[in-house]
Amino acid sequence: MSSRRMAVVMGSLVTASFSAVMILPFTATADDQGPASGKGGKAVDQAPAGVKLTTTLPEKISVDNSSQKTAITATVKNEGTKDSADIRLLVVGFDGLKVTNVQGCDAIAAKDLPAGSNSGFSCPVGALGAGGSKSYPVAATFDLGRTGKICLPVQSADGKKTFWQQGPVPFGTTNPSPNAPATPLLLGTDNKPVGPSGDQLPKTGAGSDVLPFGAAGAALIAAGAAGVWWSRRRTG
Repeated sequence: MSSRRMAVVMGSLVTASFSAVMILPFTATADDQGPASGKGGKAVDQAPAGVKLTTTLPEKISVDNSSQKTAITATVKNEGTKDSADIRLLVVGFDGLKVTNVQGCDAIAAKDLPAGSNSGFSCPVGALGAGGSKSYPVAATFDLGRTGKICLPVQSADGKKTFWQQGPVPFGTTNPSPNAPATPLLLGTDNKPVGPSGDQLPKTGAGSDVLPFGAAGAALIAAGAAGVWWSRRRTG
């Protein structure tokens, strides 16, 4: 092969390699939501021996400023040494964060939503093996003119026990960017609403610390600075 032809071939390979370097990282991080976090989570009812159920949410999400749409990945894990019985994961939205769909899950009827929430879905996880996890793509909208929270309770299949609950934990930013295509929000951050009176957000939701879950027989109860937790209400 002549030196001139060799130079052409090598040049083409270098160009192709450079293109791959430029394209692949963008593709890999296009849907990156940062590391997952169990922030705002707490065990409620005691799980069976050897079973340790937890959830995680992304550290950051991005809200489209024109459509208000965002995507969230909700993950339930069994960090124990034994398989769980059948369980379910609930995904519930509060205030400016409204859950519009959770893949593979059923919408919770309005009459069964906890007071103060605006949307919710119930996901039949089934039995979760030791060390196993299951993730659910969550479609939501976020009104940047308000605060917004999300809650992930993990319950027994019949809803009588809540083994773990993450939240209601806020997503938000202290530096809104209404003129940008999208606004990044961080988990555990109270949102500073967009607008001239953004520092004075009107209170929304229920005034009571106890928020009943209706037919499921569960409730959100205050738990100090750690947040509000989902626990069953015993009747009779």
